[in-house]
Amino acid sequence: MATSMQKLVGVSEEDDEEEMEMDVKEEDDEDEENGEKQIAAQMMIGVDEVMPSTSSSDQFQYQPQLQEQVSNQGGGGGARRSRPLEEKERTKLRERHRRAITARILAGLRRHGNYNLRVRADINDVIAALAREAGWVVLPDGTTFPSRSQSSPAAGTSAGMTSSSSQMVSQQIPPPPATLQGVSSGYRTTVEYNACRMKSVFMPTPSPYDLSSTAPAQSSGVVADGGEQTERLPLIAGSLQVINDKQIIGLPTKLPERDFAGTPFVPVYVMLPLGVINMKCELADPDGLLKQLRVLKSINVDGVMVDCWWGIVEAHAPQEYNWNGYQRLFQMVRELKLKLQVVMSFHECGGSVGDDVCIPLPHWVAEIGRSNPEIFFTDKEGRRNPECLSWGIDKERVLRGRTAVEVYFDYMRSFRVEFDEFFEDGIISMVEVGLGPCGELRYPSCPVKHGWRYPGIGEFQCHDQYMLKSLRKAAEMRGHSFWARGPDNAGSYNSQPHETGFFCDGGDYDGYYGRFFLNWYSQVLLNHGDRVLSLAKLAFDGTCITAKLPGIHWWYKTASHAAELTAGYYNPCNRDGYTAIATMLQKHGAALSFSCTEHHILEQQDHLREALADPRGLVWQVLNAAWDVCIPIASENAFLCHDRVGYNKILDNVKPVNDPDGRHFSSFTYHRLSPLLMERQNFMEFERFVKRMHGEAVLDPQV
Repeated sequence: MATSMQKLVGVSEEDDEEEMEMDVKEEDDEDEENGEKQIAAQMMIGVDEVMPSTSSSDQFQYQPQLQEQVSNQGGGGGARRSRPLEEKERTKLRERHRRAITARILAGLRRHGNYNLRVRADINDVIAALAREAGWVVLPDGTTFPSRSQSSPAAGTSAGMTSSSSQMVSQQIPPPPATLQGVSSGYRTTVEYNACRMKSVFMPTPSPYDLSSTAPAQSSGVVADGGEQTERLPLIAGSLQVINDKQIIGLPTKLPERDFAGTPFVPVYVMLPLGVINMKCELADPDGLLKQLRVLKSINVDGVMVDCWWGIVEAHAPQEYNWNGYQRLFQMVRELKLKLQVVMSFHECGGSVGDDVCIPLPHWVAEIGRSNPEIFFTDKEGRRNPECLSWGIDKERVLRGRTAVEVYFDYMRSFRVEFDEFFEDGIISMVEVGLGPCGELRYPSCPVKHGWRYPGIGEFQCHDQYMLKSLRKAAEMRGHSFWARGPDNAGSYNSQPHETGFFCDGGDYDGYYGRFFLNWYSQVLLNHGDRVLSLAKLAFDGTCITAKLPGIHWWYKTASHAAELTAGYYNPCNRDGYTAIATMLQKHGAALSFSCTEHHILEQQDHLREALADPRGLVWQVLNAAWDVCIPIASENAFLCHDRVGYNKILDNVKPVNDPDGRHFSSFTYHRLSPLLMERQNFMEFERFVKRMHGEAVLDPQV
């Protein structure tokens, strides 16, 4: 593998050593030339002594020569002193040592950091690469300045901040490289190493609405009435508030906004309530829903998204499908000339944060589970999670003679036949395929019902007999049958990485067994997505299909990325775990659905710091993995949003301002329709947001 990496970077450490040797030889040749030049220089000293000095700079320039002349006269009557051979050898050794260190640094940057450095690179090349990574422009002559999308650095912060609040908000400091982001001292080294694979990827200019604690460019110093500068804190929700000695300083709510008029059109969908269809597969409130849909249509919302629950449609017996409630809903949507995004929901509803209804898996599946609980994901303590079926039974005929994958395919094929006219008319524009808990392609590693709380690392879910059977087979093929087990030192649901022997810095996750296990664990996730999406592509041929990924951003700034590892994403600091997933999606022509992870409110900033979280870093790693293989990206908001600050942050994510290729998301789904959204002020903000998503001009950009 090292050989292949050397081929990629175009130079090896041995090449750098050879360059170093050549440079030292050149240095020796230069020494001889310099010796000859010293004779001429000393001849000029006699002339310089009798010429008047005209400036302090001239005195500074001639002083070393005068000192050398005095020294030479004392040792040999002014004759040229020969440099001792030992001194020349010491100089060579020092130079070799220095250049060897430089060679190793450059080789490490090329190999592990994806820096595009030339063969004979020097420190200037490294500094220029860091500056470009931070979003600055570096010209060939070395001139360096922020890009046009960034405002100039705020020199003299205190003075600049006292002039006006609007000037204070408009000033932004260009973000530092990912390796320089501040974290707790105990993790500084791992954070620097963690950012290595993110070099040379697109990172957008931070928005003034970015509330992430990981984006220092968004912080602004505030000068209180007494002239003392207060602590620098992020911009928060509509008004700038800074806490200092328990005092809150309120500032005007007007924030500089980007003009989205003329930007690409991005369709906006609204996710319908979870309980829009009841357990009898009937519309829960058809009249109320119709009124809400008409209101959404009045502001040019493009369509709605709805979950098609497996536990409702195929509730009582295998292959007995009841689509009645969805038929009525889809007719209503078509009459209003709206579009539809549908979700094939093969998971239960009610066990996650924000679930306000309970929709279990089909009754006949629950009956099988009572007699054979191994069909569910299982943790190391033997606790079952009935939120969705274990991927270990994807090819096991344990569901009344069918495998899990066959059950999913039969369900999707029934939906396609039942709503054929909606597909033919283009009413159904996208099908999101459920691939795990909450419909996301991940393991249920953080179940609230088992006591998990943020920011716990979660637990591996591989202890049902079918998953262990797969692990045993993989270990035997590797030739180490004793590896057929899950890690025994990976902590519990609410552990932190440094508290475990597996996830701590230098832990077992990066040892021989750890790499074997994590490769197998993540490959099972990839294989499951590959199987189900291949059948979804067959069932919904001609219609866009998508797979949803979560934003597991806590512990992202540690070396192991423990929370991602337990969820099935093999994404430690020295490995990219999302490229393989994006490649798999591209294989099936599927889009990626990913939450914007618009940032937390002020009270949650401490939680982000304590968990060494980096939502922004994770988002752009995933987006670049998708864009590298040219797959569309759909998105939805991760948290409730009704204010302008939150909407502006979503807009900045969906339509990056400084993307060199002009890329943007293919669609956005608002999460979700509720009475709170329909309140007058909230709905006015939402209408304004929709217009800007569509690239239309708004009349009140600062109101």
